[in-house]
Amino acid sequence: MPSLRFLLLAFLLASPPLLAQTEDRFSFNGFGTVGVSRLGGEDSGRSYGIQGQVNDRWRGDDLSRIGGQLTWDLTEDLVATAQATLAAEQDSWGVELDWLYLGWQATDRLTLRAGRLRNPVYMYSETLNVGVTYPWLRLPDEVYFQLQISNYEGIDLLYDTPLAFGMLTWQINAGQALNRDHFIHDDLHDMDYRKLFGANVKLTTHHWGSFRIAYSEADLDLRIPYMQGTPLEGIAEGVKGKYTAVGYQYDNGTWLAASEATRIVVEGLTPSTNAFYVMGGRRFGRFGVHLTYGELDDEFTGQQSSWTGGLSYRLSPSVVLKGEYRRVDNANESQGAFVRGGAEYLEALARREFLGEPRATFDGDIVSVGVDFLF
Repeated sequence: MPSLRFLLLAFLLASPPLLAQTEDRFSFNGFGTVGVSRLGGEDSGRSYGIQGQVNDRWRGDDLSRIGGQLTWDLTEDLVATAQATLAAEQDSWGVELDWLYLGWQATDRLTLRAGRLRNPVYMYSETLNVGVTYPWLRLPDEVYFQLQISNYEGIDLLYDTPLAFGMLTWQINAGQALNRDHFIHDDLHDMDYRKLFGANVKLTTHHWGSFRIAYSEADLDLRIPYMQGTPLEGIAEGVKGKYTAVGYQYDNGTWLAASEATRIVVEGLTPSTNAFYVMGGRRFGRFGVHLTYGELDDEFTGQQSSWTGGLSYRLSPSVVLKGEYRRVDNANESQGAFVRGGAEYLEALARREFLGEPRATFDGDIVSVGVDFLF
């Protein structure tokens, strides 16, 4: 499968000249980010992020990626779409097949799709790897590091309802995602999402921005080797996970704002996890500034909060230079998006249970610089 993904990405990146004479049927879009980030703070030995790629050295594997999307109009109503992205997975690079589906425009309002699709849990799920579509270099971790599944195999349905003041879009999706990599406690593990089902509705207005409500659930199987032989063995197998989110987005060319609030419940395993962020920004010609506050509250692991300030400069319509500073604080014995090893995690739980010793919390400062581009 990895070799197939590399071949697909190579074909996508080579597609523009190959398709130059068949533009009526094919279209190609390329995207990418080149960036570096560094973590500073009280505990320089820590790492941070979904896969722990941010640490006390300047590294580019957390932010950098390149990809392409190819669309082929098979008929007037039937379209094939493929998208692949080359990005780092922990300390190595690999190709992820983001999209591979057929889309049928059944009516002017109804679209049916089948294949590998994005899991539409987040407001920016459709453009997760396309950095020019959002103001940050790093999407707000408090919300976006929680659900690591980004795509699934299945179907979805989209239905548009025109309104006098905008458009109401309904989406229903179902399928499964098997043998997905799930990063936890400084290592990758296999995870299955079975009986995945979701629904969301988005109201896009002419003048007041867009509003979104989403719900998703799945049966989860997470296999964690270091828990074998402990009382926690099998604790994350066959459990029901439920996700709810609301979001708002506004951009009139000068002022911009975005916010998402999420709630995750894994039945019988963990209490609810609530998270949100609020962002406001303004553009001054080619320059842009934004400020974001994010918070993650977990009844089991504590609280993380962060402030992010960012500055951008649009070099061209398809190239944006960005810089960010993010301050991350944890409280109530929270680990947040910081990474600790599995054995270290179990030891901390045991010392707290038997010795009453509180678990350590971590804070840090993350500086990031990069360029988002389209081609």
